[in-house]
Amino acid sequence: MNDPRMYYEEESQSERLARKSKETPFFPIAIGICLAAIGYGAYAFKNRGKMSVSVYLMHLRVGAQGAAVGSLTLGLIYTMINERLLKKK
Repeated sequence: MNDPRMYYEEESQSERLARKSKETPFFPIAIGICLAAIGYGAYAFKNRGKMSVSVYLMHLRVGAQGAAVGSLTLGLIYTMINERLLKKK
């Protein structure tokens, strides 16, 4: 018997990331967009004006999460279109 739970427990973090990337191609894109938003936020931190640090970081977190969720939503729409509308019979 080939139990899938055993396979998932034995795989390394890099193997898991590779498997997730193959299953959902927008997953690494979402991670990249989130990292880009965090990088931009770190760069723009010095120009925050009179805003407190905690409020600035809260805005940054919400922006990064929104970018990642938006990317995953686009990936879901892309997958649904390919599987439902463009599926060859």
